[in-house]
Amino acid sequence: MSKKVYYAAVDLGASSGRVMLACLDGQTISIQEVHRFENGPVEEKGSLRWDFSRLFGQVQEGLGKAFEIQPAIQSIGIDTWGVDFGLLDADGKLLENPYHYRDRRTEGMIDKAAEILPKKEMYFHSGIQFMPFNTLFQLLAYRQQEIFARAAKLLFMPNLIMYFLTGHIQAEYTIASTSQLMNMKTGRWSKRLLEAFGLPETILPEVIQPGTQAGVIKPSFQKVWGCGPVPVIAVGTHDTASAVAAVPVEAGRTWAYLSSGTWSLMGIEIPQAIIDDRTFEHSFTNEGGVENTIRLLKNIMGLWLVQECRRCWGLQGQTYSFSQLAQMASQAKPFAGWVNPDDIRFLSPQDMPAALNQYLTSTGQRPLEDKGQMIRVILESLAARYRQVLDWLEDLLGKSIDVLHIVGGGSQNELLNQLTADAAGKRVLTGPVEATVLGNVLLQAKAGGQIRSLEEGRQIIRRSFAIREYQPRHSAGWQSFLKSFSNV
Repeated sequence: MSKKVYYAAVDLGASSGRVMLACLDGQTISIQEVHRFENGPVEEKGSLRWDFSRLFGQVQEGLGKAFEIQPAIQSIGIDTWGVDFGLLDADGKLLENPYHYRDRRTEGMIDKAAEILPKKEMYFHSGIQFMPFNTLFQLLAYRQQEIFARAAKLLFMPNLIMYFLTGHIQAEYTIASTSQLMNMKTGRWSKRLLEAFGLPETILPEVIQPGTQAGVIKPSFQKVWGCGPVPVIAVGTHDTASAVAAVPVEAGRTWAYLSSGTWSLMGIEIPQAIIDDRTFEHSFTNEGGVENTIRLLKNIMGLWLVQECRRCWGLQGQTYSFSQLAQMASQAKPFAGWVNPDDIRFLSPQDMPAALNQYLTSTGQRPLEDKGQMIRVILESLAARYRQVLDWLEDLLGKSIDVLHIVGGGSQNELLNQLTADAAGKRVLTGPVEATVLGNVLLQAKAGGQIRSLEEGRQIIRRSFAIREYQPRHSAGWQSFLKSFSNV
């Protein structure tokens, strides 16, 4: 048996964060959660922010626990959600808490930007799907504030944490690619976009590739944790890049992935960006992947709709677990209605059930009172959206996709998995749940020389974790439902 090597993975999501300890012996990989904490926006003077000092404090606490359990950690990797960032002043100090991507200051900013540069030209210089919270539009909103003049460097969230751990300023490629500031055909910052919108190129750090050593932890942390100069590896620091790296693909299969959670990110792994009229029309995004790949994907609102319904009902004193909601949905009538999961009114409503009923009413459908029925409508609509996106991906590829891999926390929703197989007419494979952490670890292991390639790492994941299969069930009801949904 090969020597056991230990890695620490920091995985920060928009609702929770955790620090995981991984052990890789060359044949299998195991992971252990050592610290978990709640994450979410805080309100500061009417805006939504990230409490960075608390966030970084939790990362420190988690890494401290990891070193207590296993002092011989070889390296550390950090991944987070995309687009958000912090600004440093000329002395390297964080100017203020970073904004949360759901803050309303970017409302209408896409239209304002299009008055300066047409949307199609913006797309052809970036290859990124238009989302109101993209870094580009956040910066355009920021530029109107006096504090922006004091900004010397922009650091995306994982790189900001890496900076406070190591003292080094960098932008890792996969997270930088979410910004709409990069030309995805060249992999460099887009001079055209920066010049058009009057944004200083000097604010953007040097871009480094996933698998690069970003630095070593500072002596102050070494002293506290009782360790040496442990390297911090720039993994696929965008969580979806790490998740896709861990998809346990089968050789010879044409596959697509769905990273399922608060957001659903569905796409394919390709060698070069596809930026043309078709990808513009269907709002596909070209984001950086690991090992010189592009993740051609579409952001879909995902299980956020279910999470927000659950939250709203909880405020009314009606508390349900996600498994209870799935059970209620499984017992509800099929095809009672449909919604476009990506409708802008679902981005950050105060009352998601009310927003869903407003959509149903505005499209000539009946509003829903039964909670299980509402959840089923959401899940069936997500499955229909997945089918729609898969059809577009097959058109772009020019061939059929054999299998859809669903990874991430949402892969535990068995009802949605089966509905997706039914709607898509595809074989669906689910797992691993912890794909993001595993992809994080694989890049660390490759950087450290324990594995040679991403393919080898994916084989290790197939050996280490159970993969569940869902076969499509053909139903005339789906054909009618998909026809209604086709106008979305």
